[in-house]
Amino acid sequence: MSNLDLALKDMMSIDGAVGAAVVDYDSGMALGHIGGSKALDLQVASAGNTEVVRAKFRTMEQLGIKEEIEDILITISTQYHIIRPLTGRKGKGLFIYAALDRGRANLALARHRLREIEQNLEV
Repeated sequence: MSNLDLALKDMMSIDGAVGAAVVDYDSGMALGHIGGSKALDLQVASAGNTEVVRAKFRTMEQLGIKEEIEDILITISTQYHIIRPLTGRKGKGLFIYAALDRGRANLALARHRLREIEQNLEV
């Protein structure tokens, strides 16, 4: 099993996980995804979240902010969506994405687990 597949399985082991993906934000394509549903098409979510990441990077550049993004959190009434750009040399241009059921997820623990998964992911 590849490192990417293991990372996706690890993301789905987070309490409340509904879907997860590793995405190239230059192309908007998911390198891999797992989970999802009729209501959560991970290909569509990957492409849409690419726009979110690009917009945030552009805004930070315009503001002169030189820091790295840890994660981007989008909350909706029933879910948390966490986007975490990869910071390692081998992960530049990629982000991990996890959709979580709000009723079952622990947001702080999920963010912690995603940080660990990011550190161990080599693509």
